[in-house]
Amino acid sequence: MKDYNIGYIAGVFDLFHIGHLNLLRKSKAKCEYLIVGILTDELVVHFKGRAPYIPFEERLQIVEAIRYVDKAVSVSKDNIDKMAAWELYKFDCLFSGDDYVNNESWIIDKKRLNQVGSDILFFPYTKSTSSTQIKRAMER
Repeated sequence: MKDYNIGYIAGVFDLFHIGHLNLLRKSKAKCEYLIVGILTDELVVHFKGRAPYIPFEERLQIVEAIRYVDKAVSVSKDNIDKMAAWELYKFDCLFSGDDYVNNESWIIDKKRLNQVGSDILFFPYTKSTSSTQIKRAMER
């Protein structure tokens, strides 16, 4: 039996690479059912100041096709808040890369999720390949 019933992870998943796959694989290993949120193009522009290289619908199809993913969903301004996502999906655990482990807002989110019986689990960031590294190589 796995540690959690329903798991949730959200991200851009632009320029899909081994770091993304590692996160999804590790998340699925911890839960029976994995829901993956894909940020809309508009939300990516809002947070990162530029559009993703791969459009939302294509990123959604890529993630849906991965065997570790049970369901892929859209993440918009309406459900970007972790508690709003929890209200929709009632996940037992939110998964993330450990690059957010000491982020103040994530610490607050962890407390809020714990109050409803959910948890946050952080996985080690894959250092060998990242979207930032790929984008830098593309811009050379």
